[in-house]
Amino acid sequence: MKILRTIVPTLFLLVFLSTSALAQTKIATVDLKKLFDNYYKTKLAQAAIQERATQLDKDDKGMKDDFKKSGEDYQKLLDQANDQALSADERDKRRQAAADKLKELQSSKNAIDQFERQAQTTLAEQRQRMRDNILIEIKKAVTDKAHAAGDSLVFDTAAETINNTTAIVYSSGDSDLTDAVLAQLNAGAPIDVAKPAATQTTPPPLAKP
Repeated sequence: MKILRTIVPTLFLLVFLSTSALAQTKIATVDLKKLFDNYYKTKLAQAAIQERATQLDKDDKGMKDDFKKSGEDYQKLLDQANDQALSADERDKRRQAAADKLKELQSSKNAIDQFERQAQTTLAEQRQRMRDNILIEIKKAVTDKAHAAGDSLVFDTAAETINNTTAIVYSSGDSDLTDAVLAQLNAGAPIDVAKPAATQTTPPPLAKP
């Protein structure tokens, strides 16, 4: 009983102090995914990456077309190497030419595989750089807005737990900074880039922040 008389008041004190500290903390919320998806720089980056991907696909197709043509030439050489209408010396020449062409095909196949692996790496790195740079800008804008409003904490309402459930179960939205931050971010958008409305939502263009 003596132990309980000591522990209980201590617990009440801790709860009181925690509640008091929380009451002094001004909390705001923001939808980071919405900011990321609707920031005009995200759309510009998406267009640049798509353009790069299209060019890489075009180069890959050109290499594969050349490979297919070389394969057809190789088959013709094989057929000629077995053509009894040709002299033995001529068939031997065709057979050697076919062997050389096969080595060329193997080298081309390795080059295509290497190109495709490098292309995937290049696009992945470009996406990651874009994502990191844009998130830095967004977080700075959120931080500046929170400081101006006197907010001590800002929670991301789009965040998910490891179990793929929402991290924020409920928010009244009274102190949500999303629309204000989005308007600020898109204030400098070029005239030829459509500025999304604050309430607009779009599918993730590149990566989930």
